[in-house]
Amino acid sequence: MNCGLTLSTLPPDDAYPDSTFVEDTAVIARGCAVLTRPGAASRAGEIVSMKRSLAEFFPSLHEIVAPGTVDGGDICEAEDEVFIGISERTNAEGARQLTALLATVGIPARTIDIRKIPGLLHLKSGLTSLGNKALVAAPEIAERPEFAGYKVVPIIPGEEYAANCVRVNDRVLIATGFPYLLANLQWMGFDPIELDMWEFEKMDGGLSCLSLRF
Repeated sequence: MNCGLTLSTLPPDDAYPDSTFVEDTAVIARGCAVLTRPGAASRAGEIVSMKRSLAEFFPSLHEIVAPGTVDGGDICEAEDEVFIGISERTNAEGARQLTALLATVGIPARTIDIRKIPGLLHLKSGLTSLGNKALVAAPEIAERPEFAGYKVVPIIPGEEYAANCVRVNDRVLIATGFPYLLANLQWMGFDPIELDMWEFEKMDGGLSCLSLRF
């Protein structure tokens, strides 16, 4: 797969079965690296190994502290701003702390409450930024007023899982088996790469969950 990236892999950690979803443990934007505080107590120990891994790349690491909670899956960087999902995993205090940290590098943030939306564990379960003011959004959130000024790429019923895709330079990684979104991305000029996500989907995991990109 040629996406123009250097890839670093982490060893498995049997003590934390959800640790494959590394995106939840940190937020990285414009060189600002923030270790999160996952909303599920069973994942708290994942931060220890992630701190060691990121220290190799970032001499200064910030941290979300109690009573704040943040899962990286609730954080969507779009253009020059960040959307923060208020969910069962990310609370208002965590969002407040993260907003303040992002402000230090000139990134404004807006919150979107998704707690009453069925099927959305995280904001990015139903939202992806493609750049150039384009968003892929699941039907449940596609018409949110926070997205005014963006072009929203529609997701049809039955393809909701595909809303979690990942743009990497000029490629878009997409879960296999979703022809409508695949055709839309091709029409927009992208060259999508389809990946088998069946096993991760069983654990409510999406494509973006499996990596930190910086």
